[in-house]
Amino acid sequence: MKQLHKQSSVNHRRDEEIPTSQSPPYSPKTLKHPRSLPRSINYLFKEQRLLFILVGILIGSTFFIVQPSLSRLGPAETRSTIPRSVTIGVTSRDQISIPYPQSNGAGKVGRIPVGIGRRRLRIVVTGGAGFVGSHLVDKLIARGDDVIVIDNFFTGRKENVMHHFGNPRFELIRHDVVEPILLEVDQIYHLACPASPVHYKYNPVKTIISLLIVMLVANFDLGVRSCYDEGKRTAETLTMDYHRGAEVEVRIARIFNTYGPRMCIDDGRVVSNFVAQAIRRQPLTVYGDGKQTRSFQYVSDLVDGLVALMEGEHVGPFNLGNPGEFTMLELAEVVKETIDSSATIEFKPNTADDPHKRKPDISRAKELLNWEPKISLREGLPLMVSDFQNRILNEDEGKGQK
Repeated sequence: MKQLHKQSSVNHRRDEEIPTSQSPPYSPKTLKHPRSLPRSINYLFKEQRLLFILVGILIGSTFFIVQPSLSRLGPAETRSTIPRSVTIGVTSRDQISIPYPQSNGAGKVGRIPVGIGRRRLRIVVTGGAGFVGSHLVDKLIARGDDVIVIDNFFTGRKENVMHHFGNPRFELIRHDVVEPILLEVDQIYHLACPASPVHYKYNPVKTIISLLIVMLVANFDLGVRSCYDEGKRTAETLTMDYHRGAEVEVRIARIFNTYGPRMCIDDGRVVSNFVAQAIRRQPLTVYGDGKQTRSFQYVSDLVDGLVALMEGEHVGPFNLGNPGEFTMLELAEVVKETIDSSATIEFKPNTADDPHKRKPDISRAKELLNWEPKISLREGLPLMVSDFQNRILNEDEGKGQK
């Protein structure tokens, strides 16, 4: 062991004594240039990194394209400070104001157009199973609102709203509006009042109570039908007092003679009387000399007017009717032309309180609501006649089966 150790020590010293001139010269290794391009491409394709990058670019581009469009559609002000109002009558709505830019740069307060960015409303229609109410319900449901119909079915018919059964946005409550009911809603259209002379003369006290909630039409001199007229006169006054005292938004409509499908067949109004009599091959009953005049609007025109009034900014009252005037004899001739030209006319004594003329002045509605009727009597009457013919035929078949 000692010999080996000594030998290695000698060798080590010999190595140290070798002159530097004999050592090989130092030559560093040539550095290899990195192949950066192939490695980058390889990195992108490895584990589908390129696919993820492209998807990210697509998502980012979509966001920057769509986001400005959404911001233009959104309201300029938040709704958190807007009070919610629940009103009686042809009633209130949430008021939304947004600034519209003008050419001079100044802001102008305007209203959001109906149907653009509007939220779904919860609306009550009293008398919603009746003639006018059911057509209003159709329009509100069609535009996407939630509708609650309240009706005691005194004159309303379940058949008028049956086509909405099963719709989650439709609800029907059998209830008399002279009794309280608690509901949280955005708007109330109060149409629960018998407009037929047959019905409001049958129960004048309830007619007055119902009309004290809100008026619907105009008023005339005292007489047999005064329960209707005076109820409306009083209701209009009370509604305005409630509007001023409780600071609740209200709308007041004065509805003139309206006709169309779903009218009560035997309700005593002249259009329904003439149409039913002509279909049944009975003489058309004209009271007095037949020269008294009336104006007749088609039900869809009235519904458009009610909605325009509700969505507008003015309380009213507004006359909603068709200013086209017809004497009773002229109306009878139009009915004969439409149904049976061989129909006869029978004259009977007139009642003392029958107004000689009734023609609405709709100038305020045209100016402030941008509303006017569109359907003439000769256009709308055939639609009503078709409905009456089907219902009278079904009634006759039902009587025959009994």
